[in-house]
Amino acid sequence: MNLRDRKRSSEIDPDVDSEVIVAGWVQTIRKKGKIAFILLRDRAGIVQITAMKNEMGEESYNALTKVQRESVLAVRGKVQKSEYVKRGFEILPEEWAVLNGADAPLPMGVVDKVNVELDTRLDNRFLDLRREEVLSVFALKSMMLSAIRSSLEGSGFVEVQTPKILKSGAEGGATLFQLDYFGEKAYLAQSPQLFKQILMSSGLERVYEIAPAFRAELSDTTRHLSEFTSLDFELSFIKSQDDVMDVVEDMLDTAIKAAMENGQHQLKTLGIDLKAPKRPYPRITFEEAKAMLEERGKKVEDDLDTEGEKILGNIMEEKVYDAYFVVEYPEAEKPFYIMEKNGTPWSYSFDLEFRGQELASGGQREHRPDVLEERMRKKGLNPADFEFYLKAFRYGMPPHGGVGIGVERLVQKALGLDNVREATLFPRDRFRLVP
Repeated sequence: MNLRDRKRSSEIDPDVDSEVIVAGWVQTIRKKGKIAFILLRDRAGIVQITAMKNEMGEESYNALTKVQRESVLAVRGKVQKSEYVKRGFEILPEEWAVLNGADAPLPMGVVDKVNVELDTRLDNRFLDLRREEVLSVFALKSMMLSAIRSSLEGSGFVEVQTPKILKSGAEGGATLFQLDYFGEKAYLAQSPQLFKQILMSSGLERVYEIAPAFRAELSDTTRHLSEFTSLDFELSFIKSQDDVMDVVEDMLDTAIKAAMENGQHQLKTLGIDLKAPKRPYPRITFEEAKAMLEERGKKVEDDLDTEGEKILGNIMEEKVYDAYFVVEYPEAEKPFYIMEKNGTPWSYSFDLEFRGQELASGGQREHRPDVLEERMRKKGLNPADFEFYLKAFRYGMPPHGGVGIGVERLVQKALGLDNVREATLFPRDRFRLVP
């Protein structure tokens, strides 16, 4: 058999194809008298192989029907219409080969109805991904990222790649992973923040990056990862942070609508009725959000904690809004590169909240070098440690702003997943370093 001629299950047309080669994983084998029904699964779906002892010969029939579940099997055979088969056709095998056999017993079931703990699933991710509902999550994630790229590039953004090994962190603090870089202290990047700002001085004007980011947070929750996919963009010549929020809103709307349009099969598999958030997304100040929460008995200081986010999400849901921006946080709570609001205690910053959880954080950046250095000192940082960054601000830096979005959180909230790890192929957290 020449596997280059292989067809996926969704590509077979019983009105055209008289013979095909298929290959995939053996899902089940069910024998009824001298006939066996083998369900063969590939990425596109399932085909039924109908093996008849009288046609194949006893030796070949017996060997085929003893193949272990989840073995990789290739079959060449005739396509035959059948009203008794879900796909409307079956394949009568003329030649078959086990490309790789599976051990037994399996470490976890693939189509079994028994619930499997998340840790067991992640320990055996290669098997877990053979389950249609799990595969559907990552198919939808791919669709959303593709739509995001199209949306940004349609708005004049250029995709870039920035270093992930840094001499200093963008935000400092205890959430940096330290490493030895040829005898020198270095860190894994928390975000591409400093580099995408430097690029605003280069003339590229609008850049975006979809890449790993690292946070050494001790949190062990359903929303935190030590390594995650960060979607970052930065744009120049803005009038205010509203320009940034407009791009975020368009991008999120495009991503969700792409999943709705192109992922109908996957959404049906997951039992999800996905809807795009109502637009325009409300923009409420931190002080307004604080007052709304205090009316519900939730005391708020200088930031929204997880409980506050959830309560605010419930309030906004009552107003029929799934997505909304909280703007003008206290400047003391924001990094040095965020612009203060005209000497007030507030800042030109925002968080995108989606169904009671923060998805993105951004704002207008401080582009004036003297003010930026003062912001650094105010945050306890030494400007001399950031000379590579500050240099770009001394030779023509336009007003600019940007945002960072956690991709896995976006997928988790959009699809209603219980845990952000379900939107991550191989999660990294405090307790998981393999596989």
